[in-house]
Amino acid sequence: MILIIDDDSAIRSSLSFMLKRAKYEVQAVAGPREAIEIVRSVAPQLILMDMNFTLSTTGEEGLTLLKQVKIFRPDVPVILMTAWGSIQLAVQGMQAGAFDFITKPWNNVALMQRIETALELTADKQKPEAPVVDNDGFDRSHIIGKSKPLMDVLATIKRIARTNASGKELIAEAVHINSSRAKKPFVKVNLGGISHTLFESEMFGHKKGAFTDATSDRMGRFELADKGTIFLDEIGDLDLSCQVKLLRVLQEQTFEVLGDSRPRKVDIRVVSATNADLSRMVREHTFREDLFYRINLITVHLPALRERREDIPLLVRYFADKQCEANGLPKVDFTVEAMEYLSRLPYPGNIRELKNLVERTLLVSGKQVLMSEDFKAQYQCPVEPKVTSNLQGMTLEEIERQTILQALEKYNNNMSQVATALGISRAALYRRLEKYNIMIND
Repeated sequence: MILIIDDDSAIRSSLSFMLKRAKYEVQAVAGPREAIEIVRSVAPQLILMDMNFTLSTTGEEGLTLLKQVKIFRPDVPVILMTAWGSIQLAVQGMQAGAFDFITKPWNNVALMQRIETALELTADKQKPEAPVVDNDGFDRSHIIGKSKPLMDVLATIKRIARTNASGKELIAEAVHINSSRAKKPFVKVNLGGISHTLFESEMFGHKKGAFTDATSDRMGRFELADKGTIFLDEIGDLDLSCQVKLLRVLQEQTFEVLGDSRPRKVDIRVVSATNADLSRMVREHTFREDLFYRINLITVHLPALRERREDIPLLVRYFADKQCEANGLPKVDFTVEAMEYLSRLPYPGNIRELKNLVERTLLVSGKQVLMSEDFKAQYQCPVEPKVTSNLQGMTLEEIERQTILQALEKYNNNMSQVATALGISRAALYRRLEKYNIMIND
């Protein structure tokens, strides 16, 4: 139910008609006393609240009512309305807990968009956390969004999850928790962050004394994932020598612990991910063809964040709530302009880039209402490679190395900024620095 609070009967009638036509249940009252009686007993989905109920035009009556409403219903979004709008009044309303602020007269289409955004972004606040299970029993917990590209991916995941076919992190976990292996381990490995010299120890484990620093036995990732699922992220970054060792495990389901020649059997499902073009890498002989066909049984293309922009507000709200909860901070809100700004960015680093931007802005600003200017101050523009005639005749690897060097120079070797600008993780960046023999102090 949407509650309208306005002393003007024409406003109440107009808003009621518009919302009912949009299939919302509506209740309209003339003033604070009736409004408080309703919110004491019922939790509206959203409140549209006038700022003035007498001849006053200061907005103090609305701010007082807003504070009272927030005592009883702290999670219900409130959109303030006034014919006497001012920036100062809007800021006071946001500080008191309002979700948004509009001036009269308004544009019906714009108002409906703000109402829908408010309902969408606060839906999770108004219900207890629980596993998100679709009507067909598919558990999609932790997967935020409802855009068509994402729904198409989940439709594919639903079809393959219950099979034993081996195929990014939350999608891989969704495959695991909806499979017959759900009660067994789910092990995640970022191959882009593992040096080829440590690959065998990390993946297969080692016995005490197997090499200089092996002071105790270590269980490898494959053994940890036995009977469950192992997720191999950034598999395109794997060194050729390591690809051979990985292929053996996938083909024979056996491995040897360093320092122990006895083969060990493992029963695992493998899900892998990469943003590299593996087909091209096979043609260039930088990725083994036999390994490519071994992992390429079923392919799922995950849409980039820029391909599903309608999910951005949901993700922003989710990341902000998690950050506030982790740091014991009061929940924050966002202006419409802030959401619009975040929805326009290119995000070469996809969801990780959005998450970092939201968390960094939230912590640095210290505000409870984040505006577009706050995000603009923290946004780091992606590196634009210098296009020169020197690129002619260069291989893709040479171009990539040159781009990394330019980014290191631009950001003074700040690894976090360089990785964000290039749209890759810090681990993947370090892997590429090792691959191209780039020293940080170059």
